[in-house]
Amino acid sequence: MTAPSHDVARVVELDIQGMTCASCVSRVERKLGAIDGVHATVNLPLESARVLAPAGVTDQDLLDRVAAAGYSATLKGHGAAERAEDGQREPGGELLPRLVVAAALTVPVFVISMVPQLQFANWGWWVAALAFPVVTWSAWPFHRAAAINARHGSSTMDTLVSLGIIAAYAYSAAQLLAHPEMTARGTEMGEGGLYFEVAAVVATFLLLGRFLEARAKSRAGSALRALLDLGAKDATLLKDGVEYRIPADRLERGDVFLVRPGEKIAADGVVVEGLSAVDTSLLTGESAPVEVGPGDKVTGATVNASGRLIVKATRVGAETTLAAMGRLVSEAQTAKAPIARLADRISAVFVPVVLGVAVVTFGVWLALGGGLEAAVAAAVSVLVIACPCALGLATPVGLLAGTGRGAQLGILIRGPQALEDTRAVTAIVLDKTGTVTTGRLSLDAVDPAPGRHAGDLLRLAGAVEAASEHPLARAIAAAALEKATADDGGRLPSVDAFRSAPGGGVVGRVEGRTVAVGREAWLHENGIDVPPELRGQFEAREEAGATAVWVAVDGSAAGSISLRDAVKPGSRAAVERLRALGLMPLLVTGDNAAVAARVAAEVGIAPSDVFAGVTPEGKVDAVRRLQAEGATVAMAGDGVNDAAALAQADLGVAMGSGTDVAREAADLTVMGDDLAHVAQAIELSRATLRTIKANLFWAFAYNAIGIPIAALGLLNPMIGGAAMAASSVLVVANSLRLTRFGR
Repeated sequence: MTAPSHDVARVVELDIQGMTCASCVSRVERKLGAIDGVHATVNLPLESARVLAPAGVTDQDLLDRVAAAGYSATLKGHGAAERAEDGQREPGGELLPRLVVAAALTVPVFVISMVPQLQFANWGWWVAALAFPVVTWSAWPFHRAAAINARHGSSTMDTLVSLGIIAAYAYSAAQLLAHPEMTARGTEMGEGGLYFEVAAVVATFLLLGRFLEARAKSRAGSALRALLDLGAKDATLLKDGVEYRIPADRLERGDVFLVRPGEKIAADGVVVEGLSAVDTSLLTGESAPVEVGPGDKVTGATVNASGRLIVKATRVGAETTLAAMGRLVSEAQTAKAPIARLADRISAVFVPVVLGVAVVTFGVWLALGGGLEAAVAAAVSVLVIACPCALGLATPVGLLAGTGRGAQLGILIRGPQALEDTRAVTAIVLDKTGTVTTGRLSLDAVDPAPGRHAGDLLRLAGAVEAASEHPLARAIAAAALEKATADDGGRLPSVDAFRSAPGGGVVGRVEGRTVAVGREAWLHENGIDVPPELRGQFEAREEAGATAVWVAVDGSAAGSISLRDAVKPGSRAAVERLRALGLMPLLVTGDNAAVAARVAAEVGIAPSDVFAGVTPEGKVDAVRRLQAEGATVAMAGDGVNDAAALAQADLGVAMGSGTDVAREAADLTVMGDDLAHVAQAIELSRATLRTIKANLFWAFAYNAIGIPIAALGLLNPMIGGAAMAASSVLVVANSLRLTRFGR
């Protein structure tokens, strides 16, 4: 690998394996940042690094630095086959066998050790044998991480876990070898103690927490995969008048391809021939389709809703808008400052202190003439009582209780990071379409010409539109069918001589009358003029944010029908509830300013808090602007076009009725389409975080009380085991209070 030939800074993306906690992230960033001119941002959930490196630094220099930090790295894009294979494995699959073995062996170890009635002759040797695979093979991830940390002169919670497990097992084994009579007659004898069950239980519980964490982390990158999967898989290439079906990724710039109704557009390009309506909600979030014709630009992955289009590709592969959106999601996720977990932050002080206390305890007992065995017993007792079983349970059990209750309420919480983020959020950006509004066009008004009846106009228009595939046509037909009277049998009249002009309108014979529905320019082309006195109401509807079409009957303008995306019934109350939580609500939309202003007014959002007419990049910029002003920003959305902004926000909230991409990019997902669920999700997240903090407090309080007692030699095995079990029960009981949330 060589440095690039140009003399400018470049971006290198790395995949990094072996990181387990926030201290690992800091170590890799420090190692890479030590190279002159290099700036690195490491993302723990994605197990990746984004490195800005000068031309004089080679890729191999960066890989070597990561290796020197104790981790392995590859250039992103290399080893793709291995990663693809990993993607098919069960998340956390490499930990699952270790967890299964640990659980199966720990149960008999714990039961035999803690229930005297079950202790048979020489039970200690059996317990030692059963616990050995648990403390070695099953606990290997902790030992490996501790060894890496030790090699670099640092310590984390893995250090304490590893030392506690090894010390408890080694001391117990030494005691058993020195005093074989302890368990020879079926009950524990002598002054020494056995800690085999402590070592096994700690290893198993913390391995369970690591497994659950691995499953959560494995989903962090699925937003990007889901986004890229939205692109067209195939394209119909046109060459010399012949159609060839090829994979979409084989299209080249300048190629001409065909897009039939209902198909996805395979690449960004320009329409060469044809008229159609294109569903661009993927990019803009707007519910109304966009009419396109020759010379108009179209975007890959959007859907051709009606007519046949011939498109010339202008941007393909990594150049497309979809690929750019993928980069936005990736960059936004990587750019998030990694907040260390609460336990990791505390362990930065706690672990060295415990190790120091154990060493001092050993020295003091020797200096005071207590003897080697008493000194070793006191020092090991310190490590055992400090071994963080309750601490290891504090976050995963609290998270399990909170997420379990959330699942019952239709709320999915991504992980501990999401909980931390809810605490500090001060502003929430609400996407309009599908979040505040229904995301579906519905009838707004029927404005008949003088002498015409609104119900009759809608019935005739609905009949002819029922034969069209256009999204506007479907909305008009649905409204007409809903209002069909019992006299009509609840059905619309049949249509004959139907004809559709993509991008223009539709015409047909209904009950002996010729009915045309479409744009004014198309009506004019067909010899139908709109009287000036009808235009005022039509223009007023459009200025208010509605989408309006003309209806003509027997060659004369008969009125207009307007449609709009309606605000959900509970949106205003939900906005007020968000304010009560201390959040400032803002509205963002790809729709025009008139539509945005109307919706904002309906839900009680000030005009100054509205971002209208924005692209997906614009939504990201809006979030960044608020963050630059000092706000901690939540973003609620449901579309693909919201994915990058959801990833950029400090807290992303996806509506479950939306796209997979939005859900995967978010930290919280609400499975309904009611905005009130967003407020409830934030309330539950904050309650879960408070519970986890209380768990951590009691776990450390247990350690703070138990360590001095152990150092004084006043702790025997049964008291230590009981105290550890009591702290764990307290943590679990506190977490279970979350199951009553919202009742």
